[in-house]
Amino acid sequence: MNDFTRRRALKTLFCSSAALALNLQSRRVQAEIAKDGVHFLAIGDFGTGGTDQVTVAKAMQAFAAKNELKPEALFMIGDNFYGPAEKKPKAKGEEKKKDKDKKEKEPEPVPFTVETKRWKTEIEDLYPESNFPGPMYAVLGNHDYHDNKGGEKTQLAYSQLPGKRWKMPAKWYRQDFGGLLTLICLDTNLYEVSGKPAVPVPKKDKDGKIIPPKGPVTPPKPRASLNAEEEKAQLEWLKAELAKPRAPFTLVMGHHPLYSNGDHGDTKVLIEQWEPLFQEHKVHAYICGHDHDLQHLEMEGKFTSHILSGGGGAKTRVLEHPERKMPYGRDIHGFTHITVKPDALIFAHHAVDGSLVHQFTKRLDGKIEVLSVPQPASSPAPGADPKDAKI
Repeated sequence: MNDFTRRRALKTLFCSSAALALNLQSRRVQAEIAKDGVHFLAIGDFGTGGTDQVTVAKAMQAFAAKNELKPEALFMIGDNFYGPAEKKPKAKGEEKKKDKDKKEKEPEPVPFTVETKRWKTEIEDLYPESNFPGPMYAVLGNHDYHDNKGGEKTQLAYSQLPGKRWKMPAKWYRQDFGGLLTLICLDTNLYEVSGKPAVPVPKKDKDGKIIPPKGPVTPPKPRASLNAEEEKAQLEWLKAELAKPRAPFTLVMGHHPLYSNGDHGDTKVLIEQWEPLFQEHKVHAYICGHDHDLQHLEMEGKFTSHILSGGGGAKTRVLEHPERKMPYGRDIHGFTHITVKPDALIFAHHAVDGSLVHQFTKRLDGKIEVLSVPQPASSPAPGADPKDAKI
């Protein structure tokens, strides 16, 4: 079975063609928000500190205010911080050396700590307690491991500070909400996923020919990730937690996708290790990021729905397989609104203007209802660039 046929197109449920027409008109911008549910907002791949992160954060604030929502919690789906803790400024009057062949020694990077200003400017200020009084439950992405030495440890340490809404009690953990939802948070940074050495990109001349390196080549080193003992411990923990009593709905959250139509594609090792457990224990949904877009995928014969919410601020990328957007996939910035009711788990993707771009309901028995949402004419999303390197 190829990649296209395994993604099953879902039937949108309506009583009649007249009802369909009414639905399209009445829900073009905003779906009705259930007031009796428990509400959450989710974002992934947000921690750039740039304009797009600010835009998405303000859209979340406006959405919550407009709908008079105080979300129970925010779900932060990894790549919470891109880049160094801060750039070390050069001393005044420092001149560049004229000898271009003589490289200057790079200054030591500023350590990323719980005191780093980015915690305030990019977390506390952008997702303020006045709008989002609940905790921020977070998982680690590959950039949280790679961009700052020990960055994953700093995020764990920040959650231990008194009075902080940032919650990451461990690299993997469980949180239950009101007898309705069990959230299982996992660390997807297995060695096979993000620990292998980065393959260096060869330099090319103006004719496109590879330029041989000068002198000996230093083999790339493995990158930070879970070690073998942690991988084993997490898998055993996951098996044990799924075997325990849980709330009616179960949502698993991790940074890397099992399945994706985005530029990174599927993650084979996660499919091999986790999907059988999700199927056996009827995990209702898996939410992730890593690909910088918004997606919803359903796999042939599988119980679990797959939601990608990677439009939180990092530069979007064109989906690798746009013809396979089943039921939804678009390379835009945005966030995901999750509503949990006794008989329904509702996921809604929203763009930065607050408009609803996709929504579906997952029932206790696994049945899916997809809301018909008019889509704009196909065009590249702002900031999308198919030439972007994978991150």
